[in-house]
Amino acid sequence: MNNKAGSLLWNLKQFRTLVPTSRTMRLYPLGLCKPKIVCSDWNTLNDFHKRIQSSGIIRYLFKDAFILKSDVGFQKKGISTVTTLRIDRLRCARRLSFDSKQSLVSVDESNDGLKKVNFHHEVSNEDVLNNETKPNRISNSTLSKECNSLSDVLDTFSKAPTFPSSNYFTAMWTIAKRLSDEQKRFEKQLMFNHPAFNQLCEHMMREAKIMQYKYLLFSLHAIVKLGIPQNTLLVQTLLRVTQERINECDDVCLSVLSTVLEAMEPCRNVHVLQAGFRMLVDQQVWKIEDVLTLQAVMKCIGKDAPNALKRKLEMKALKELDRFSVVNSQHMFEVLAAMNHRSLILLNECSKMVLGNIHGCPLKIMINILQSCKDLRYYNLDLFKGLADYVATTFDIWKFKKVLFLLISFENLGFQPVDLMDLFMKRIIEEPESLSMKSIISILHVYSTLNHIYKCQNKEQFLEVMASALTGYLHCISSKNLLDAVYSFCLMNYFPLAPINRLLQKNVIHELLTSDDMGKNVHKLHILDTCLKLDDIVYHKDIDLSLPQLPQEPPSLPNAKVTKVLSSLLGGEGHFSKNVYLPPNYHIDFEIRMDTNRNQALSLSDVDATSVTDIQRVAVLCVPKSAYCLGSSHPRGFLAMKMRHLNAMGFRVILVNNWEMDKLEMEDAVTFLKTKIYSVEALPAAAVNLQST
Repeated sequence: MNNKAGSLLWNLKQFRTLVPTSRTMRLYPLGLCKPKIVCSDWNTLNDFHKRIQSSGIIRYLFKDAFILKSDVGFQKKGISTVTTLRIDRLRCARRLSFDSKQSLVSVDESNDGLKKVNFHHEVSNEDVLNNETKPNRISNSTLSKECNSLSDVLDTFSKAPTFPSSNYFTAMWTIAKRLSDEQKRFEKQLMFNHPAFNQLCEHMMREAKIMQYKYLLFSLHAIVKLGIPQNTLLVQTLLRVTQERINECDDVCLSVLSTVLEAMEPCRNVHVLQAGFRMLVDQQVWKIEDVLTLQAVMKCIGKDAPNALKRKLEMKALKELDRFSVVNSQHMFEVLAAMNHRSLILLNECSKMVLGNIHGCPLKIMINILQSCKDLRYYNLDLFKGLADYVATTFDIWKFKKVLFLLISFENLGFQPVDLMDLFMKRIIEEPESLSMKSIISILHVYSTLNHIYKCQNKEQFLEVMASALTGYLHCISSKNLLDAVYSFCLMNYFPLAPINRLLQKNVIHELLTSDDMGKNVHKLHILDTCLKLDDIVYHKDIDLSLPQLPQEPPSLPNAKVTKVLSSLLGGEGHFSKNVYLPPNYHIDFEIRMDTNRNQALSLSDVDATSVTDIQRVAVLCVPKSAYCLGSSHPRGFLAMKMRHLNAMGFRVILVNNWEMDKLEMEDAVTFLKTKIYSVEALPAAAVNLQST
């Protein structure tokens, strides 16, 4: 060791004697090196040239240096200038300590001239290593296997840093994914406080422009997922470098960049990168070979992407349709929903693929498909029935919560899976202990909205179990959830006294009327008030809710075709009323008053002189498709309750489907309404009256 030290000191002294006493060059600090040489004496330079050739110290000290010649170099009188030089490692007997950047002189032996070079390399005591102590490169997979925590990775880095630094961030994210939420939170705090963390971030910023582009993207994704704030210098630097090098993207990089953009929050650099990403995809869309990469790009492209780009991606997906696997088909629904592009051809073909390979399909995938169908307004009854029938057939293998999530998804689409809902009702009756407070609210909402218990045999038993379970949570349920539960019971024409008594307490009512959702709460309380007054129930307390009045909806234009048909059928508009409003804010499109035998429609002027008991009031409701369960004529919960209340008020309710009425010719529409309004005995007379008009 002493011999090595003595040798090093001797070499350094020799190097000092080689430097001419006259000023031959100027040294500039970091970033200020200028391609300029000031010569005081050419003889001195020639002497310096000879002396430096006689010594091997330059080659000894900088054996591994390589020179990158700049495009902006120049030559004058045998003097050439090179402005860029990078050093891989400085090789010497021991570690040397240099300034952050050095400007050194070497000789170009092929040209009798002097060449000035700027060495752009940041080094420190830890950075300059001997070949014998130089660490081997370690992959992120090895790191994630050998380390058990984020701090372990940072400890490994602090002992012997290796290139690229992206491996350390990727390994930390791999480890973090294995941890629970609580462990992850604790480990992240330790990571931020670790003494090597800042050093790793500095290494990452320095290496960003020279590491492979895919490693840059991997590290950026890991950094964002690890929770490093997006407004930090590290993240913003990596974003800028990613923008500058975006043309280096291949299929793998496109997939990773898509994932990165999905994980990031909006900011200026993210918007710029997103715009560049769209331009790149527009240029390279036909070169994408992997289907998963194509789907990742489509999912990331954004809902606000140009329609031309969306159509181009759709055409590319259609071109690759024969290569779609089952997983690709299942994933395509979510992809199209993410870019808000409703491609019926793709959706139909993928639906066939999903149904053809339904066995073994995870319930989570089914729920994602149904949610995507809702977002895209894609209503494929064959797909919905196929999914529901498969779950009903394999019902025993599914957990309670998973089936409930699936039913909630079906309810969002307005689809009523009858067999599956019957099986779920049976399980609820058999296992009431599996009901939690949240599941009670959700189940009541699903079954009341879809009006499922209307003709069920075990209807009463199911309602009693649900009411009993809800009563057990009255001590801890919120006012909002209690109101939602009681409102669902109202839709199903069932009124459990304990929850209603709890809801009608003054403090609960006051809380509901002063909350942010006051409008919705008032509407539901009015419904409850109407139910307690109109429905056949026994409630011993006097009800005085003193609710604020609901704002009356602006009058809507009545169905023009129905108006014309009623005028022809009844003998003019003086025989019916339009846009009739009844409490609690019930709207009737048309009201007709007839004799009790429904043989004759009475004019509005004759009604005043007629006894109320001699009149049959007819309510004509023009309803949209959304008022029914999807693909059926089964009314949903609110329409069923409205019909029940109108019947209690003395009305006879006639439903007119808007979409069916629009398809009918005038003559067929008259015949349809005539059979609905008049009794069977009065139909011939009505036909005669119609011909006379």
